[in-house]
Amino acid sequence: MAGQALGMKDEKMACLAADQLLLVTTLISLGIMALSLLGNGLILDLLYGSIESDVMHNASVYFYITALSFPFLAVYNSCAALYRIMGNSKVSMKTSLLMNCINVAGNAIGVYVLHAGVAGVAVPTLVSRAVAAIVMLIIIRDEKNQIHVDRHFKLGFRPDVIREILGIGIPNGMENGMFQLGKIMVQSLVSTMGTASIAGFAVAANLANIEYLPGLAIGMGLVTVASRCAGAGEYDQVIYYTKKLVLLNYAILAVLLLILDIFRGPVIGIYNLSDEAALIASAMILYHGFSMIIWPPAFAAPNALRAVSDVTFTMLVSVGSMWAFRIGLAYVFVKFFDLPVLFVWVAMSFDWIFRFILFIWRFKSGKWMQFHMANNR
Repeated sequence: MAGQALGMKDEKMACLAADQLLLVTTLISLGIMALSLLGNGLILDLLYGSIESDVMHNASVYFYITALSFPFLAVYNSCAALYRIMGNSKVSMKTSLLMNCINVAGNAIGVYVLHAGVAGVAVPTLVSRAVAAIVMLIIIRDEKNQIHVDRHFKLGFRPDVIREILGIGIPNGMENGMFQLGKIMVQSLVSTMGTASIAGFAVAANLANIEYLPGLAIGMGLVTVASRCAGAGEYDQVIYYTKKLVLLNYAILAVLLLILDIFRGPVIGIYNLSDEAALIASAMILYHGFSMIIWPPAFAAPNALRAVSDVTFTMLVSVGSMWAFRIGLAYVFVKFFDLPVLFVWVAMSFDWIFRFILFIWRFKSGKWMQFHMANNR
């Protein structure tokens, strides 16, 4: 909303959207915090009921303490998103560095000096998120910013603006929530496949996250660019910059995949895996690198659709594809055909292919353009 308002040269509307964003995310995150605190044990039992009692105790402590940080995390993410929309991602980067430095230093003190166990990890997380939120709240009040919130936090209450924010945010949030749930279910499936498979999968997943980073960063930038172009009615520019940024993702990815492929042996060796687990991790990294050929259009490009408020389509495709392929097909491969853990990622690649086809079709059809114009008459 704020990006499209800037595209229309309506800074007042962008600031109003910022006020209401801060209000609604704070209220929702307080609700989620309350549910997490009250339902701590029930939620963990539902997801991980079969784990050992000492592990469950530590999980409960960690979940309880970090739940207190949810409102701070919501405020930080809201302010960071507003700065990205203004084209100033340095602010969120510097604040994130501060947050992570506090977290890492706090972890070292909590674990190695105070011997506080899991609490020594959870409390620094809470403190670091609180500091980041306070810093962002202070600077987002600066009226020199194109987008800023009221200096005295008199945010007001505009149901019409909140409805529009939630109309975009709820489908996107459901998509992300379902995605995280899907990852938990896949991890639960892998946990039944033996120690070597669990260890190999965990290491491969950690290294695979590196391959996602350029695309995730470019995707965030694409939201900023595409929303402002759409707000200005420059739909041809949305198409131009989407193609350009996806090609940039491919260029960076090619270098990154080459480096990971060449050095995967020494990198995997850092984890001190058994020979069997190391072979599994190596095979999975090779397969994942090959599969990444279809990732940018399947995941980075849809950010352009989200930027023009075409979020319901992206949610339906993403959630449906995940349940059918990433989860459903993975369970078929493992439970019915007793295939190795690599086939969990084979199922994931079917998910990517399906998204690739549907999102490219939607983008080329121009229906997102018609949808945006109809909603902004």
